[in-house]
Amino acid sequence: MMHRNLFLLLALLLTQCTITTKESSKTEVLPLWNDGAVKTAITEFVSNVTDTTSADFVAVTDRIAVFDNDGTLWCEKPVCIPVELELAYVKREYPKRPEWEQNKFFSGLAGDNLSVLEDYSTEEIINKIFDAQQGMKEEDYKDFVYKTLSQVKHRKFNRPLKEMTYSPMVQLVHYLQNNNFSVYIVTGGEITSVRTISEEIYDIPKENVVGTSVLLEYVSDENGAYLVRTAEMNSNNNKAVKPTNIELHIGRKPIFAAGNSDGDYQMMEYTLSGDKPSMAILVHHNDEAREFDYMHGSEMAIADAAEKGWHVVSMKDDFKEIFAE
Repeated sequence: MMHRNLFLLLALLLTQCTITTKESSKTEVLPLWNDGAVKTAITEFVSNVTDTTSADFVAVTDRIAVFDNDGTLWCEKPVCIPVELELAYVKREYPKRPEWEQNKFFSGLAGDNLSVLEDYSTEEIINKIFDAQQGMKEEDYKDFVYKTLSQVKHRKFNRPLKEMTYSPMVQLVHYLQNNNFSVYIVTGGEITSVRTISEEIYDIPKENVVGTSVLLEYVSDENGAYLVRTAEMNSNNNKAVKPTNIELHIGRKPIFAAGNSDGDYQMMEYTLSGDKPSMAILVHHNDEAREFDYMHGSEMAIADAAEKGWHVVSMKDDFKEIFAE
């Protein structure tokens, strides 16, 4: 009798543990997100496309998710991190480049005078930086980027740039990965710089990063075989170029997209144009206390979101925290 009672007690405990675990797992879905319409829409979408009995089921091979980086996965204010990288490069190289002393662009950046950027288009700025880095070994550039992201502190939050990720968005990346989504970064930022850090801070493989790129040149000499950076842009991965690079590098239309600006407009539009269930979210920066409050550069996307069927994520209302504490 005692053995029988012990067996029943163990069975009861196991049942309770199972129930508790199931209940716990339900409450732990996206715990860094506040309950609300956006969180519900995300979890219902994922539930439907992963349920083999659902009419919205999507095969694992087609579960492609694309995320912008600057302003979507990590902070882009007050100075965009790709710009911070190039500022660090110019400051490092300035003493070695006497010809830059009379150059308004480079002398301004060396002195942290960001107003000089206002005189140039984004493409002109990229071209100037690529020209300055011409001949640099790609491996040396990777080392420079990683050290800069690890050592340079954010201007407002005083933490390393690589720690300026939005923890609820990183959690969303992992949630999708746990549901057999292949997650890609599709960014206007320079591709090599994002690849140096993507596995460490997002758990996104470097081969799953698509971005703006410079043409590389293959060199084989007495020092070995290696790649060097040229001054020629290969692709400016922004706006309408993003869908073309998604096709070029991924080869499948995404069913989930996340962006934050007009530069992501076409990527989100393209994602929702397929014949499979799809979803797009637009991160809205409206939390001055915990991050920044701005709309510049996202006016059209915000205005058209409802008509396009994009879900607007309010950082103020939808995120329990913004940066990992």
